[in-house]
Amino acid sequence: MGISFSEISNIIQNRRTTKPGKMNGQRIPDEQIKQLLELADWAPTHGHTEPWRFKVFAGDKIQDFCLAHAELYKKHTEEENFLQQRYDKLLHMGDQASHVIVAYMQRGNLPKIPALEEIAATSCAIQNLLLGATAFGIASYWGSGGMAYKPPMKNMLHLRDEDVVLGILYLGYADESAGEGKRMVPLDEKVEWM
Repeated sequence: MGISFSEISNIIQNRRTTKPGKMNGQRIPDEQIKQLLELADWAPTHGHTEPWRFKVFAGDKIQDFCLAHAELYKKHTEEENFLQQRYDKLLHMGDQASHVIVAYMQRGNLPKIPALEEIAATSCAIQNLLLGATAFGIASYWGSGGMAYKPPMKNMLHLRDEDVVLGILYLGYADESAGEGKRMVPLDEKVEWM
C-alpha cells in the first residue's frame, strides 16, 4: 500500500483545532485546497450517495461570507438576546483564515438510507479533509457557532430543507503550534470487549 500504520497514526494523533484568530493570514495555494477536497471525496458512503458538499470561500469572498453570517445573526436574533460581541466575532472570524469552507450534507434520493448515515458520511469527508490539512501543515478549525445549524444559514446558501450544514471550516497557517492533544476519558472506559 505504501503508507505505514505509524505514518497515518502520527497524522491522526497530531490533528489539532486552531482557532481562526490564531491563524496568520498567509494564503494556502488553491491547488492544496483542491487536494484536500479530493481527500474528502474518498469518505465511506452507503449506496454511493456521496452526500458531502462544500462551498469554498477565498480572498474577498471570505469577508463577504463573514459579513453575511454576522448579518444573519443580527436579523434572526431577538433584540434582547442580541450580543454585539457575538456579531463582531462572526464578522471577524475569517480575518486571518486563508479559506473558509461550509461543509454540508446534501440529502440523496435513496430514502432507504437514513439521514444519519448521510451525516456520518459527510463527517467522515470532513475528517479526511482535516487530516490532509494536518499532513500539509495547515491549521484548521471546524466551527459550529453562530447561525451554522440554523435554517437562515441554509436559506442563505440556497440549500434544501432536507440538507444539513455540518460546520464551517476555517483553514490557514499558524505561527504557533496548537499544542499537545489530550483525552479526558481513558480509552478502556470507552471500550467493552464482548
